[in-house]
Amino acid sequence: MKKRVNKIKAIIFDVGGVLALGNNSVWDKQKLVPSGVHIDIAKKLKISLDQYMDAIDTNYALAIEGKISREKVLKIFSKNFKTSEKKLTKLYIWAYRKHFKQNKQLFKQAFKLKKLGYKISVISDQWYLSQDALMPRKFYKKFHPVIVSCDIGMRKPNPKIYKLILEKLKLKPSEILFIDNQIWNIKPAKKLGMKTILFKNNKQLFENKIWKNLFKK
Repeated sequence: MKKRVNKIKAIIFDVGGVLALGNNSVWDKQKLVPSGVHIDIAKKLKISLDQYMDAIDTNYALAIEGKISREKVLKIFSKNFKTSEKKLTKLYIWAYRKHFKQNKQLFKQAFKLKKLGYKISVISDQWYLSQDALMPRKFYKKFHPVIVSCDIGMRKPNPKIYKLILEKLKLKPSEILFIDNQIWNIKPAKKLGMKTILFKNNKQLFENKIWKNLFKK
């Protein structure tokens, strides 16, 4: 009987910077969205970037962790920016979609892996409006489970988020490959025993030995 090349049964993908590629490499202090998103919104609102960052302050970080509701954070932001919640929502969706694009090559490869029998899953740090813009259901309905920080009340690199997906996948850490573009998110997964790849670009990922072996079932 022919032995399997690898024992991996599931691949977990990050979204921002992996399944959704940013069009610049400058990241803000929250390590979530490229500064271009914030700069564009500040310009549209006709305020300085410093004023903008002061206006979102800790509520932005709380929203990423789901510690503040969608309704409350939008109410606070609209009041601080002196604009309507509807206008603000449209502005954020526009900015995220301007600065990110779907990684079509990687989606294609992920769906190919699913056809080969692997589970494909997602762990992503998002707040409500970045989730709306970057994670439309039509692109993510084939992934399961899909764990988003604002939905579950915690974010990477909290070890609990990795343990949660292990429970949902019902797999051992050694049976999982985790792909993320930030080293601080990779470390907890590796510590738990998952195989990991630090994503830089598609070429680097597709040439990785672990990735290539996935297709040799």
